[in-house]
Amino acid sequence: MIEILHHRSFRHLFLAQVVALVGTGLATVGLALLAYDLAGAQAGAVLGTALAIKMTVYVTLAPLAGALVPPRLRKPVLIALDLIRAAVAIMLPFVTEIWQVYVLIALLQSASACFTPLFQSLIPEILPEERDYTRALSLSRLAYDLESLLSPAIAAALLTVISFHGLFAGTSVGFVASALLVLTTAFPIAAAARAAGSPYARAFRGMRIYLHTPRLRGLLALNLCAAAGGAMVFVNTVVVVRGPLHGGEREVAWALAAFGAGSMAVALLLPKLLDRIPDRRVMLAAAVTMVGVLLAATGLWATTQGSLGWTLLLPLWFVFGTAYAGLVTPGGRLLRRSAESDDLPFLFAAQFSLSHACWLLAYPLAGWVGARFGLGSALAALSGVAVVGLLSAKWMWPRHDPDVVEHSHPELAVDHPHIAEHQAGDGRHAHSYRIDVLHGRWPQ
Repeated sequence: MIEILHHRSFRHLFLAQVVALVGTGLATVGLALLAYDLAGAQAGAVLGTALAIKMTVYVTLAPLAGALVPPRLRKPVLIALDLIRAAVAIMLPFVTEIWQVYVLIALLQSASACFTPLFQSLIPEILPEERDYTRALSLSRLAYDLESLLSPAIAAALLTVISFHGLFAGTSVGFVASALLVLTTAFPIAAAARAAGSPYARAFRGMRIYLHTPRLRGLLALNLCAAAGGAMVFVNTVVVVRGPLHGGEREVAWALAAFGAGSMAVALLLPKLLDRIPDRRVMLAAAVTMVGVLLAATGLWATTQGSLGWTLLLPLWFVFGTAYAGLVTPGGRLLRRSAESDDLPFLFAAQFSLSHACWLLAYPLAGWVGARFGLGSALAALSGVAVVGLLSAKWMWPRHDPDVVEHSHPELAVDHPHIAEHQAGDGRHAHSYRIDVLHGRWPQ
């Protein structure tokens, strides 16, 4: 997996992702502690609202990112977005009111909502071979795990010498370093072709491909399952640790690191595993694990009356991390198989938007239900969401899921160049069903 870093352009983008995510991880810990400082026991509700704002921005802005930015402008736009994020992060230490948290989070995440889909869509262009791309996805997953493993560990160390307000300075430095690395990256010369139509039509194109592709509808359901478990960890760790466990700032960071350790362990195993086992089987197994750990946490919370203890909390958070990585890491492979290269930016933007719609449901459940009715009720509600995601994925994602099928569509209007190339004779041919789903038909 590490040999993929020999590719210079990918190496620079990967390092940009790492330093930005380390900074983001510091901000995650700092934001949790800031919420507790401002709201006390109601910190879960504050975090739930802040993260719901984040998800709302992601859902609304992400589909337009790939459609509005021409390929030749991707580099300057990515650099500008990094610098905007750095400027907003440096303002967070000066927050004194809860509403100010919400405003700054909206600004910060608006930039991230545009940055991430553009960034993700570059990787399959830089690494066209699926084997290389699979390894790049796992490395990318490891980079995300730094946000929940290495970043909390660094935060715990820093909190011995500085207040949590200083963590936001580290966030700003991470975004500046990311901008410098993007600046030194050679972007693909043969950029994706721009589809015809208005930006809104191009944005809708990604949504149309996504929602008419069975495996991607299954992916969306699995994103719901992942969001259910992830929201419990990201929103309520600070409430559990600072409340029933009577821990401090460093203990919050270590609990988040346990989640990251589980996620990283699975991400390291996935490249070889996915070479032998179909994505569907791996991801459904992870979904079963997520449902199981949520139900187990719900039962333990009820039987211990909210006093889990460290010997129960850390293993549970570790398993949450393993299930989470198994659910989200292979997603890029499914996207790559489901569209032609010129449609990938729109499809990645659609995935970014739709997956975060799942988080928009899960974050308020974790925060508001937990604050009003108790964490036991939040766990029960999130368990129900995860079960719905698992069952929906099994139903929507066919067990037999070929990349290439033979089918016909003589009655369909030719509005896509790839179909125009293939339609001839009696109209029957073999090609990837990703072309046919543009017209809303799944070949039987």
